[in-house]
Amino acid sequence: MPEAPHVVVVGGGISGLAAAHRLTGLGASVTVVEAADEPGGKLRASPVAGVSVDAGAESVLARRPEALALIEELGLGDRIVHPGPGAASVYSRGRVRPLPRGQLMGVPGDLAALARSGVLSPWGTARAALDLVRPRTPVRGDLPVASYVGVRLGREVVERLVEPLLGGVYAGRADLLSLEAALPQIAPMARDGGSLIRGVRAAAAERGPSAGPVFASLRGGIAGLAAELAERHGKDLRTGTRVRSLERTPAGWRVHLDTGDRIEAAGVLLACPAPEAARLLADHDPAAARDLGGIEYASMALVTLALPASAFPAPLEGTGFLVPAGEGGLTVKAATFSANKWPWMAQELAAAGGGLVVVRCSIGRFGEAGVLDRSDEELAATALADLSRVTGLAGRPAQTRVTRWDDGLPQYAVGHNARVSRVRDALARHRGLAVCGAAFGGVGIPACIADADRQARGLAAALQTDSPTSRGDGADGTNQQGVNP
Repeated sequence: MPEAPHVVVVGGGISGLAAAHRLTGLGASVTVVEAADEPGGKLRASPVAGVSVDAGAESVLARRPEALALIEELGLGDRIVHPGPGAASVYSRGRVRPLPRGQLMGVPGDLAALARSGVLSPWGTARAALDLVRPRTPVRGDLPVASYVGVRLGREVVERLVEPLLGGVYAGRADLLSLEAALPQIAPMARDGGSLIRGVRAAAAERGPSAGPVFASLRGGIAGLAAELAERHGKDLRTGTRVRSLERTPAGWRVHLDTGDRIEAAGVLLACPAPEAARLLADHDPAAARDLGGIEYASMALVTLALPASAFPAPLEGTGFLVPAGEGGLTVKAATFSANKWPWMAQELAAAGGGLVVVRCSIGRFGEAGVLDRSDEELAATALADLSRVTGLAGRPAQTRVTRWDDGLPQYAVGHNARVSRVRDALARHRGLAVCGAAFGGVGIPACIADADRQARGLAAALQTDSPTSRGDGADGTNQQGVNP
């Protein structure tokens, strides 16, 4: 019976852990190497006010099946939770206003709901309505989100709806992000060239009224998903260790670690950020490395505050609010009322008897790195001041946690999909080598899991069909003509 191929997965975030899980299920032996001291990447949690609160991503898109399917596969289905009934809002034109119903990533599908929300000025709403009568404007090729949405719906829709939502996903800017890569739900409508309002409305009708909750998480935080995967991988997970270099060998790859150790492997799956993948590939595929090196990243920080409920003039309503760039001089780009959003958290806080609520404030957009040069204390004070201005808060936090994600979110610039295709095509020519992660198939947790699954399956299949035995290669890894494959 042939020996199971050994694969090294570089990166122990959700993509790497999910890939390792799938590879193991497909019969490979796997070693995961993670540079950080803890696995999980941006899926991390720690106690705030005695309750476990996510310090990075807090939920998964429930309408994509991959994350929930993996959760069920791991036996965690009984921990799945959904947000409470409250809705999100936008701080626009001096006050908190409801996010219009019927929108898709900020692109409106219901003009009446848009007008009622008050997020746009009357002129901005009238300008958006012109989309219904404008001539068709089909696009050929990629372009910035702001360019197309702005032409169809006007500047206010871009600045007050689309960009705040993109800021929550990518910490990016609508004038730089790729329409094809960052808004894949909207891109087909743009290629068609017709009304975006009608396109969004049709998409909502196709989903139907019983589509179910949009988001899901786990009781105790979505970080529990990464923790479960890491625990299952156990002894084959090396943290606090960096891969120094990759070496091609006749049998596959030799992975050199910064500890001086070497790991012999049939295959390597790079599930690390693009700059790190570029460094490791520089000597093996310079063109792919250049493409990877061209992917820029945004940094951000999350300020989590445990606050007395009595410090607010009225109970917090809804699940939180988004902030358009530059709106009212605020620095935070979003605030999540976690105890409102997640009923399980409200129950645990109530049981603790401290009379506290938890609010998470997000700071940092692409191109605004200077904001994050402030100390943790300054960031916390900024978040508190902005929250006070919007909600009327008059009090001090019982506990504060500041989590920094330096270069944490890849930017899907114009041409991103073509860049990823070039990298994938280039690596397909290198036996036993693949990449996956947020820089490639989407930044959301389900998208990362889906990409990890695809690449793991592809790599496993390639290693099975391209083994020396199946190819008739010699023991030195050359084919029968003596040429290196």
